[in-house]
Parts: sequence; C-alpha cells; structure tokens
Amino acid sequence: QRQLVESGGGLVQAGDSLRLSCTASGHTFSGYAMGWFRQAPGKEREFVAAIKWMFLGTYYADSVKGRFTISRDNGKNTVILQMNSLKPEDTAVYYCAATWVARPITQTGGYDYWGQGTQVTVSS
Repeated sequence: QRQLVESGGGLVQAGDSLRLSCTASGHTFSGYAMGWFRQAPGKEREFVAAIKWMFLGTYYADSVKGRFTISRDNGKNTVILQMNSLKPEDTAVYYCAATWVARPITQTGGYDYWGQGTQVTVSS
C-alpha cells in the first residue's frame, strides 16, 4: 500500500529555516512526480514546489522562489523541502503528494496520494 509520511514541521521565527521530509513507505517510488502543497486556515490548498522524479525538473510557486528548494533522495524514497528565510505568511499545514501518472504537477488534481500534513508556524 502506497503511503506518504511527512516530518519536520514546527514553530520557528521569521527568517529561520526548516526542512520538511516526505518518505514514500512500503514501496520504491518510481512514479512521475512528488510535490508539496500548503493550506492556511480559511484558504484553499496551494502549490508550493514539485520535482519530476526521472528528469529532476523542479517547479516552484512564485511566492517561494529563491527561498525554498525541493530535492530528492532516491535511495531513501524521500523528497525534501528546504525552507529558508521563512515568513509569517508561510504558516500553513504542508502536504506531500505523489503521482505515478503524468499530469499537471502544480495542481492538486494532478496527484493521487497525499500525506497527512505537517504544521509549519512562523512567528513574526
């Protein structure tokens, strides 16, 4: 059974860094892409970053470009989101997602599997 397990969220101050990890457990990920989305209270879930597994293409929301970096550790079936220069507006629940099929990877509908989410809170 395909499962995604996230870790690394927490409470930090503005300007700090956090590293989120998402591991695809129970199988070797050989799919199309993995991504990160976030959802703040009262808002829709939004795209943050994605990586195409085979060709390593990376994609970012404009709001995080230059501050966040997505990467993969193929040997550990893990995708990592390094978040630097965090801002209060980055506060949200962050979700990892995966798809085995080529679909638009900047949209929530492009993914079949989702993690349980991890809270990131940035204080000013």
